[in-house]
Amino acid sequence: MTPDPLLLQQHGLTRGEYQRILEMLGREPTLTELGIFSVMWSEHCSYKSSRVHLRKLPTTGRRVLQGPGENAGAVDIGDGLAAVFKIESHNHPSFIEPYQGAATGVGGIIRDIFTMGARPIALLNSLRFGSLDDPHVRRTFAGVVAGIAGYGNSIGIPTVGGEIGFDESYTGNPLVNVFCLGIARADEIVKASASGEGNPVYYVGARTGRDGIHGATMASAEFDDKSAEKRPAVQVGDPFMEKLLLEACLEVMKTGALVGIQDMGAAGLTCSTCEMGARGGAGVAIDVSLVPQRETGMTPYEIMLSESQERMLLVVTRGREQEVERVFEKWDLHAVRIGEVTTDNRLRVQHHGEVVADIPTAALTDEAPLYERPMAEPAYLADARQLSMQSLGRPGRPQEIFGRLLASPAIASKQWVYRQYDHMVRTNTLVVPGMGAGVVRVKGTQRALALSVDGNGRFVYLDPFLGAQLAVAEAARNVACVGGQPIGATNCLNFGNPERPEIMWQFARTVEGISAACRALDIPITGGNVSLYNETDGRAVLPTPVLGVVGLIEEASRIVRRAFTSQGDAIVLLGTGAAELGGSEYLKVVHGLVRGVPPALDLAREAALQRLLVAAISRAVIRSAHDCADGGFAVALAECCFGTGLGAAVDLPPVEADAGFGPIAALFGESASRVIVSVEPQRTADLLALAADEGVPAGVIGTVGGERVRMRVAGSGAIDEPLADAERIWSQAIGRYFEPQRAIA
Repeated sequence: MTPDPLLLQQHGLTRGEYQRILEMLGREPTLTELGIFSVMWSEHCSYKSSRVHLRKLPTTGRRVLQGPGENAGAVDIGDGLAAVFKIESHNHPSFIEPYQGAATGVGGIIRDIFTMGARPIALLNSLRFGSLDDPHVRRTFAGVVAGIAGYGNSIGIPTVGGEIGFDESYTGNPLVNVFCLGIARADEIVKASASGEGNPVYYVGARTGRDGIHGATMASAEFDDKSAEKRPAVQVGDPFMEKLLLEACLEVMKTGALVGIQDMGAAGLTCSTCEMGARGGAGVAIDVSLVPQRETGMTPYEIMLSESQERMLLVVTRGREQEVERVFEKWDLHAVRIGEVTTDNRLRVQHHGEVVADIPTAALTDEAPLYERPMAEPAYLADARQLSMQSLGRPGRPQEIFGRLLASPAIASKQWVYRQYDHMVRTNTLVVPGMGAGVVRVKGTQRALALSVDGNGRFVYLDPFLGAQLAVAEAARNVACVGGQPIGATNCLNFGNPERPEIMWQFARTVEGISAACRALDIPITGGNVSLYNETDGRAVLPTPVLGVVGLIEEASRIVRRAFTSQGDAIVLLGTGAAELGGSEYLKVVHGLVRGVPPALDLAREAALQRLLVAAISRAVIRSAHDCADGGFAVALAECCFGTGLGAAVDLPPVEADAGFGPIAALFGESASRVIVSVEPQRTADLLALAADEGVPAGVIGTVGGERVRMRVAGSGAIDEPLADAERIWSQAIGRYFEPQRAIA
């Protein structure tokens, strides 16, 4: 049979995939069935290009209670409690409709958490945009931030941190990755599974509309000049409805009447029905004419594929329907029985008594296409990895470079962003945005949880394997810098078109790098998200894996922050620098280059550094800690001073580099596994002894105090800036793009 090529194109299916559908069904599909296969076999839902590689990730560990395969992962944090967390992307919708795209991304990840029986207590986000000099990028940036704030603030979940990067490759395809953390009883985690013949299937939450239809398919395609036409595929969120849904679902879980529950996220009712059936080894039969609808004349195709927000699918124990209905009635929410669990392992959809879809659930899940796509090392790499210091010309003045880096949006204060977020709601927040990894207390215990999201697309562009390891190490190091022992991670892998061999190679090498780093640092991956086809007009974004790491702090009272605390404290540098400018913010800002080899990473030394930080903080040896990352040591030291009124004076060891670039490399190189800490002078010997025990290089390099930021390299003056001037540059750099006259441009 020859299918209509246009119809297949509209559904994102290949001829080969259509032939498989014919073989599985033994007949031609109905239009509704074609739509169901389209979304379930999309890259966004099936991971058909990535599954073969994701199997390499370490997903088990002594604390892991739930690994990949459910709505979110979970790890044991003691006292019978579990931390439930995950990160997801909403990249394509946020480009088309920034506010709603970002807002519904927040709503979706929150539902993934409370669907597991956990109360969400914290949000983070990892964002990427083009240059803020572009008016369109500024509008997208402002819209995304407003959408995150609008949803998170309204539902009452604090956004406690995150990270933001900028590069021209993200101009037409921003990245909006959202992380959520919740707390649950370890023995009360709820699964998304349908089982028990005859158990009723309930639709709960908001009515279904035509928003979001084919959203999963849209998220599995590149952008072009007609992308604005896809605006109807973006969902519209209602955080107040979600708050009601959250409370109702958590309450109904306590009744014991629930068999399984799943969010109607990507692919809506289609995904929730077939995935719950597949997980439980059962079938699901529903009548979509019973689904509450907010628009007239909706077809079965539209109802099954709608991605309207704030909706859940529940399987309830037969005979306990009234208990469940009463809970949702109390919260003024729809709870409508639309079907039942069957034993035939099929998804059967009726509409006013007519069967419009009848598909084996395995055909939509486990038997979805799986591709081992061709891979080839990108042609650009050999040249891009070459970096000659001589070709950069004469080294610039460190003081001038320092100012330029502080004004770079990637490095500058993100206060303009996080002041829009309510980060103190629920009163759990112990470390506020901008002061280090986010930290939230675990109420009812002495413990706290530290969370950080990190990634560096330039490093991965230049070396996917090493760049991915550096992302894992940085996220874990940030957690350790507040005193958290890393215990679990989630990832969001943002790449271009996997049908291009060089993109697939980047992806595969990245996964291998994440796997190697997580194994070395003993941090299991409990779940995550893959976002492919992040391209516009054939140009891919920088390959951007984002790692979210959760750490456990045994004594919440012992946490530290990035900022110096006391005049006269000793400044100690843990770790050593080298002539490593490859992929640095310095090269990008000062020379407009993304070149060279990323910083080397010794995973054994990184693990030792993190052990040292956790131990020293737990013993109250360290007063502040901040890792050296974007902008290198000079930026990290300045950030330790900002917000405190305390300056610093340091003298760095020399770094050997060609063409007189030694001082530049010492100040602005981004060598890994380095942390600036402050210590009471009488405790420096204690810290140095602990460092020696772990084999971590450590040295006293200066003192906290004064009103200036002074940096010398091997005794020679390099930077001497009034603290107030440096802080003004850093704090105002992003906000100035949104001054009235600039915003109108």
